[in-house]
Amino acid sequence: MDYHHIHVCTTCRGREAADLPGEALIAALRAGLDVCDLSDGFTVSGINCMAGCGHPSTVAFHSDGKAAWLFGDLTLADAPDLLAFAQLYTSFPDDWCRSTDRPGKLARPALARIPAVPTRQAAE
Repeated sequence: MDYHHIHVCTTCRGREAADLPGEALIAALRAGLDVCDLSDGFTVSGINCMAGCGHPSTVAFHSDGKAAWLFGDLTLADAPDLLAFAQLYTSFPDDWCRSTDRPGKLARPALARIPAVPTRQAAE
């Protein structure tokens, strides 16, 4: 099974709240991965700032050999959409998906799609 990871910003403040929703989102994603039977293929962790301050809260997906995706303007209510995207992310054969294939708010333009690091052989 491939290694996949979800990073959640723990310093983002919600647009309408003074709280830091990152920790609650981490807990919801971890619990949801268990329910979706994805917990063996994903890890979830908090990270102190992903420079998406204009779009709090930010969440990133990455995996070895795959493009990374960064999404913003997320709340705890978006956890089901993030879990649905996690299922999609595991099936991406070429690191790409159309915005219309992404669930909920994730269908809006992503903040970033960062290409995978090329292998040494591919770079030569």
